[in-house]
Amino acid sequence: MDDRQQERAALGVHLSVSGQRARILEDGFSEHGYVLEIGGAEQSHVDIADATVVFYEYLRRIANVLDVLAPPHEPITALHLGAGALTLARYVQATRPGSGQVAVDYEPQLMGFVAELLPLPAGTRCELVVSDARAVLPELPRLFGHNPAVTDGVFRGIDAVILDIFTGMDAPAHLATADYYAELRELLSGRGVLVVNVGDDAGLPFFQQQARAMLDTFEHVWCLCDSSMLTGEHEGNVVLIGTARELDEDAADALFARGPHPAEVLGTEELWDFLEYLSGI
Repeated sequence: MDDRQQERAALGVHLSVSGQRARILEDGFSEHGYVLEIGGAEQSHVDIADATVVFYEYLRRIANVLDVLAPPHEPITALHLGAGALTLARYVQATRPGSGQVAVDYEPQLMGFVAELLPLPAGTRCELVVSDARAVLPELPRLFGHNPAVTDGVFRGIDAVILDIFTGMDAPAHLATADYYAELRELLSGRGVLVVNVGDDAGLPFFQQQARAMLDTFEHVWCLCDSSMLTGEHEGNVVLIGTARELDEDAADALFARGPHPAEVLGTEELWDFLEYLSGI
């Protein structure tokens, strides 16, 4: 950024829905890193020189899922529900050029502010949409109309749906339901995954609700987290992956190897065991 852009980024923009202010600030520890701050809390991190750098722990775990979803460099289709600083949209473009993407956020001012000051990598095919994360679903075949999700006018489904909106029990009620997960499942391609970031308090009460809703909806649900989260004693983020695919040894090993460490990778049965443990503490 030049000096004028940095001044505008630091001044920020008022978000009309939440009433909070969004700002973009230097991260303070790297040459090309910036942090999106909303309401005084850090929300996203972007390295504008290298989009493969994913600094936040839970976002790195989601990026790992995108890595094992398809062969390296093969384009995918991705839907981002909760756009933030478009960190993962940048990552998909950097690792899988030519991918078709849609990013949705309910704050009218946010994505334009981010895209202006932290432009997406050259060649990125990502439609930026202001909408509610559930209300937008009927529009997706049209929004994905000019990329690989649609072939000969037929909607073939989305390879990765990333839901990154939840902050514990304050999550929007109409999004934290098995019915909504079922609607998202219907949008997936044959190899598709629904990836849900769940931020929660100690005891993980909201995570338990969402994991059970996912298990009611998908044949298989994987779980990725820092191993310390398995005690149930800490607040933090846990990533759930709903899919038709069993977590085989190769995928589990690949996800574990990518970290960040200490890492835990649970398959469906292990997730059930974790939920049983949490219900007893």
